[in-house]
Amino acid sequence: MAKKGGLGKGTAALFSDITENLQSKNSVVNLKVIDVQPNAEQPRRYFDEEKMEALSDSIKANGIIQPIIVVPKDGTYMIVAGERRWRAAKKAGLKEIPAIIQDYTYDKVMEVALIENLQREDLNPVDEALGYKTLMTTFDLTQEQISERIGKSRSAVANSLRLLNLPDDVLDLLKEGKISEGHAKVILALETNEDRSLVAMTVYKKGLSVRETESLVRLKLKPARRIVKPNPDLVHYIAELEDNISKSMGTRVKIRHSGGKGKIEIEYYSNDEFDRIMEILQK
Repeated sequence: MAKKGGLGKGTAALFSDITENLQSKNSVVNLKVIDVQPNAEQPRRYFDEEKMEALSDSIKANGIIQPIIVVPKDGTYMIVAGERRWRAAKKAGLKEIPAIIQDYTYDKVMEVALIENLQREDLNPVDEALGYKTLMTTFDLTQEQISERIGKSRSAVANSLRLLNLPDDVLDLLKEGKISEGHAKVILALETNEDRSLVAMTVYKKGLSVRETESLVRLKLKPARRIVKPNPDLVHYIAELEDNISKSMGTRVKIRHSGGKGKIEIEYYSNDEFDRIMEILQK
């Protein structure tokens, strides 16, 4: 009986090599912490020190549960996702960190880094909005496409992007957690950046709730009554008319005139006087 040809063995070897390469590509390796560097264009700009301390304590107690993702760069490794874990590992004194090495292109590195950050709950609202803006301007993604990739509604993405219309000082308060995203969305209703800055600082200093901020904003938006200074010549003319008519009618007459319209008030103090005035008007 003839032996089977080498095709089967070759095919098996081929699939074995592919499987081995895939497993190797996505396998977790331990890298020296000093051999890993952050991405200089990391989308996250602000790291809360208190939260970093808490994460560092957790890593000391439990280790790093989720490996970071890196790409080779100039003999070291650049972080694609997991800079917070890497920073916390350094703070905790770890010498090595679990990682998955990928071979992403530059564009892919930036896209993955953005999306990974945007999917996290601890990203501050300003960095989140800036992340969405970068996905739109750099990677030509629509709001709908972004919402699908990060698992949030399109309206949530749109509302987040609106925050970038706030002035820098208000964005700083929001980034540092001194006002909430709810406060910021209410403050956006104001028409000028000057008012937005003033209200934001008031909210921060007085510790106003979102509802109290809404009341303050409504007060700011309420149009001030326009004070029209009377024409002195017209005032004098009306006074003369009131005096002349009062003498003619034999009772006090008041003319209320404004903007080309008004009313004439004639006073009477008895039924007889009312009848007398009516007789004069009917002549």
